[in-house]
Amino acid sequence: MITRKNFETKTLLANPQGFELVKRYIDTDLNRCFKVENLENNINLNYEESRAKFINRILGPKGNPKFDFLLDLHSTTANMGLTIILVNHHPFNLKIAAYLSSVEPDIKVYILMSPGVENSFINSICERGFAIEVGPIVQATLQADLFQKTERLVQRSLYFVEHFNQGKLDEINGDLVVYQHLKVVDYPRTKEGEIAVMVHPELQGRDYQKLSPGEPMFLTFDGKTISYQEETPVWPVFINEAAYYEKGIAMSLTNQKTITV
Repeated sequence: MITRKNFETKTLLANPQGFELVKRYIDTDLNRCFKVENLENNINLNYEESRAKFINRILGPKGNPKFDFLLDLHSTTANMGLTIILVNHHPFNLKIAAYLSSVEPDIKVYILMSPGVENSFINSICERGFAIEVGPIVQATLQADLFQKTERLVQRSLYFVEHFNQGKLDEINGDLVVYQHLKVVDYPRTKEGEIAVMVHPELQGRDYQKLSPGEPMFLTFDGKTISYQEETPVWPVFINEAAYYEKGIAMSLTNQKTITV
């Protein structure tokens, strides 16, 4: 049940054609179509670009939305577990992230912000909200335990909003462990642009685990190890995500830190 007494919740299937065809998208990644310049463009629109404009009319406009909170649900082939992805530092988002982390200790909080770069995700329409990323799960499949965990996390999010509106929540103060986005890393490639390596088996599946200088990162097809060469440790996420091959992303590197909420 998503019904609550003091607010209205609406659901929206973002990409119905993709869902029907069991594909991430038809023409282009919908979750990269929400920059203002894309939303204002009316020329030669493909399916996802048209869909983004429709969603922006229903939920937005971006920056002045009709809704107060936006929750975006995703699945991933990477071993991300239950991840909350924040695209800003809005106090409400940090409070709900801290609350959810307190009741679901396995949750990770990934802050995906690039200073000076406009966010193109759907949940950038509204400054209050976040994405839930769940994995690992093979695309176009159902997995009961992850379904139930996601459902519970959605219910707890709605619980927070309901009690926040009623002023029943105690002040949320404390430390919150977050993973701050640093950069993305591509697979090493040949001169022709072909992928020349695999994620090293010692790194595969180790999302949110520390990667120190000198530790294995990639493995060539003839068995040579390519190590992580930078000077400071990082915490990789979205390791070997299937949908990111086309984007030239082998993983994203983050810095683990603690912030006070």
